[in-house]
Amino acid sequence: MTELIKNYFKPSNISLIRELVASDFKLRYQGSVLGYLWSLLRPLFMFGVLYIVFTHVIRVGDKVPYYPSYLLLGLVLWTFFIESTVGGMNAITGHGDMIRKVSIPKYLIVISTMLSAFVNFSLNMVVVLIFMIFGHVPFTLTILLAPLVIIELMIFNLVISFLLSALYVKFRDLSHIWDVVLQALFYAAPIIYSLAIVPKSIIKIDAIDPMTQIFQDMRYLMITKKTLTSEGVFHSLVGLIIPLVIIAAIGLFSVWYFKKSSPKFAEDL
Repeated sequence: MTELIKNYFKPSNISLIRELVASDFKLRYQGSVLGYLWSLLRPLFMFGVLYIVFTHVIRVGDKVPYYPSYLLLGLVLWTFFIESTVGGMNAITGHGDMIRKVSIPKYLIVISTMLSAFVNFSLNMVVVLIFMIFGHVPFTLTILLAPLVIIELMIFNLVISFLLSALYVKFRDLSHIWDVVLQALFYAAPIIYSLAIVPKSIIKIDAIDPMTQIFQDMRYLMITKKTLTSEGVFHSLVGLIIPLVIIAAIGLFSVWYFKKSSPKFAEDL
């Protein structure tokens, strides 16, 4: 195990990841007037529209404490998930020339796309903290546990990206399918609404969704202790264990499939 870790995190691999992340970040905003500010403006624009709709029209946010920060945090986490998985899906096909010409560990390319999205996510989290300050959200010591949930989200994003990137090499229709899946997930997960309003008949099904568990735990730790978490739905650690087991199961399958498919990437591209 020690040798495996050393092989994965040897200095040459870390340097390559750093170069890939820097290159991806530069290319993403090349020729753009506002540059990386678009990574901040995108969730803010979406926040503005949804905040107006769900506080003045449908009024879902009336019973949610500190709803502006609650909503923005959800959108920032969701944006990170989208950027990681969509970027991960295109990671191998987008670096086809490099893969055909240079022998490099393919998994590093997928990792670099997730880390590139993490850079944007970090900038967006600064905006969330500013919103919390101006929204008079009380800061508690539980916020120090938020990085643990962020690491869980990063792992979840990564294992999904491994699977999507390997599948997309052979099945290019996957991009259209994933767009539909993302739309469904956006409304299935409690991003714009509270988990507490989900009907009792399906709330436990919703609660074991890793996205639901991650979103609600982040809000509980950062925004308000009145947030209903997956653990709170089950009144036990089962609400936390099941999403973690799901992530682990997806991860094992994704890594196996990626490792099995990667030797043929150059031929299939």
